[in-house]
Amino acid sequence: MGADYLEQDVVASRDNELIVLHDVHLDRVTDVASRYPGRERADGRFYVRDFDLDELRTLHVWERMQADGRPAYPERYPARTGDFRINTFGEEIAFIRKLNSQSPHQAGIYAEIKRPAWHRAEGVDLSALMLDTLSDQGYADREDPVYIQCFDDAEVRRLKTELDCPWKLVQLIGENEWLEADTDYDYLRTPAGLEQLAEIVDAIGPWFDQLYTIPSPGAAPAATGLVETAHQLGLGVHPYTLRADDLPAGFDDFEGLVKYCVAELEVDGVFTDFPDKVAELMRELTA
Repeated sequence: MGADYLEQDVVASRDNELIVLHDVHLDRVTDVASRYPGRERADGRFYVRDFDLDELRTLHVWERMQADGRPAYPERYPARTGDFRINTFGEEIAFIRKLNSQSPHQAGIYAEIKRPAWHRAEGVDLSALMLDTLSDQGYADREDPVYIQCFDDAEVRRLKTELDCPWKLVQLIGENEWLEADTDYDYLRTPAGLEQLAEIVDAIGPWFDQLYTIPSPGAAPAATGLVETAHQLGLGVHPYTLRADDLPAGFDDFEGLVKYCVAELEVDGVFTDFPDKVAELMRELTA
């Protein structure tokens, strides 16, 4: 589909296998509740960490559901259908490398360490396992097409200073109320916060809504200055997530959204659920 990098959100199973899944929970993307009733925790959620790899392989995976059981994106692949399964991080890397060997277009690895502090409390060092897996798959130095990203700023710093991560690092930036990590994202978006990040990471991955405002009803989007400040400090900017079926406020179509990112904000890359559409628009913009 023309993607330059493929993203892998990585979590750990009970037997410390690295699993590619959007979150530490299983219940909104698989049939775990019907296959393993009674295995939920006190909060009612089913966690990857409570299942061995062999058990996880029995699950059917589907499009993400909302808490009330409705599809998060109803116009995508029909809900609760298909025969999709869970893969390990190593399997996904091997798959991508095989695709690369058979195509002139090359795709890199853009892996996210999901909730590392939570995983350590569960008894597993997710970051160390991820670095080992990448090394085992033949990646070795900074020139490899690999990015490592995380919402936890303490973990990103640990990757650099303690684990000697050789690959490019990205600080994901969310909103404090999301409780993704014990990280002050408001501070990270300030010039002082970005200056500190520039000592550690190669790029930031902000939520797209943090890059612009609508000054008044009906007005055109206006940049917040986050991209400009990051660029002045030598940081790349890779916002998330551009979706044709979930446009942010102020944008009437996907083409306008992509063009704004490229021509107005001048970002260095984007996360998207529609890589074929973005690739096509990028070819048009750079023709």
